[in-house]
Amino acid sequence: MVNLSLEQIAVKTGGVILQGSPSLIFTRFNIDSRKTEPGELFFALIANRDGHDFVVEAIRKGAAAAVISRKIDSLPSQVGLIKVKDTLSALQQLAAHVLSEHRVKVVGITGSSGKTTTKEFAAQLLKPVFNVLKSKGNFNNQIGLPLSLLSLNDKHEVAVLEMAMSAPGEIMDLTKIAPPDIAVITNINPVHLQFFKNIEEIGATKKEILEGTKPEGAAVLNGDDSRVKNISKDWKGEKIFFGLSSQCQIRAEQVKKCGFKGMKFDFVYGHFHKQVDFPFFYESFLYNFLAAAAIAFKLKVPFEALLSQIKKLKPLPGRGVLIRLKKNIKIFDESYNSNPKALEAALRGLSSLPGRRKVAVLADMLELGAKEVEFHRQAGKQVSKWGWDRLIAIGPLSIHLAEGAMAAGLRKNQIHIFQNSEEVAAQIWSLVEEGDFILVKGSRKMETEKIIEKLKSGEN
Repeated sequence: MVNLSLEQIAVKTGGVILQGSPSLIFTRFNIDSRKTEPGELFFALIANRDGHDFVVEAIRKGAAAAVISRKIDSLPSQVGLIKVKDTLSALQQLAAHVLSEHRVKVVGITGSSGKTTTKEFAAQLLKPVFNVLKSKGNFNNQIGLPLSLLSLNDKHEVAVLEMAMSAPGEIMDLTKIAPPDIAVITNINPVHLQFFKNIEEIGATKKEILEGTKPEGAAVLNGDDSRVKNISKDWKGEKIFFGLSSQCQIRAEQVKKCGFKGMKFDFVYGHFHKQVDFPFFYESFLYNFLAAAAIAFKLKVPFEALLSQIKKLKPLPGRGVLIRLKKNIKIFDESYNSNPKALEAALRGLSSLPGRRKVAVLADMLELGAKEVEFHRQAGKQVSKWGWDRLIAIGPLSIHLAEGAMAAGLRKNQIHIFQNSEEVAAQIWSLVEEGDFILVKGSRKMETEKIIEKLKSGEN
């Protein structure tokens, strides 16, 4: 694990020790005073809230020192304090220095969707050969990525990191902290359009991961996504394509869906080829797997070693978990997030699964900018097109989901509209029936996980 003295941290962050012994040793680092553990170094970041307001609480809970950018009064003299110009920059500089001192291959994963699942799959596929550090949960931004790097130890050989963005320049900043040896782009879809002029600008921002990749690095690219192929066409480094099309070095052929049992497909891994059973029934997971397999291919993971890991792959909560309830009710939990392309893929990809009724519980998709009404109407049309029997629409934009669904043929009595997830949770058991297959999906802030919890509780 990282083992740094107060003095070393001050040098690496360009800070000045105000108090505390320079020989104090730190192995754990934190930004949230609520989660502070004894002996940690607390970074007082200034974001939605000012971390300086919580330094005293962090020290009270056992933090041994803090990195600050303004004066903090009345702290015990034994508590270490390092003053820097900017605490976020200090955190990032420290992480970059730590990474530079460890001989690990860096895998940077970006894309409009599928980053976290691809990261989880990649870490599992690499496991037979490498000691892998993976970023925690969705630690994928200018705070989360450096915190992940501060978990490095001397045994780690590969670091699999997500690199997300909501504005131009953010991915480039992340590559300056952790320049990728392997850059991965899962897809380019209409997300965060509130912050961009158009999807082309989103693509240009995703391209930053290629521009920040090491000169000798490689790119793992979605060969079925025309936007990904377009932004990477002038990139001179090695390219490894994944997908379903024949030009992809890592691909799935003859895909056969087997209901809730998953899929069978012919798996092509460079020159290797074998039919495999895949324990997922959702096409998006197939692309996540192929992206992860392409990472393993570049790192020369043997084919048989990779195959041994397929049955061990698991999605994270809220990202495509199948939940079985009493009365043969099944829930597909996609409550973590939503965007137009991902929602369309879910409605289409899940439509062939068996169920007495198919119920789509869909909350607003956020940050879509000027076209948000159009996107929601189109999503409503997809509900009807792919044969969903009921639509439970949630949020201020839900009226447009309903309009689209009715325009495409769904009847008014097949649609229920609610203002928020709490309202749905309170009534959900009156809306579902024995044998239903239920998709729950919505943007993070819509809190559709409350509906999942109510269903899992079994309380009518």
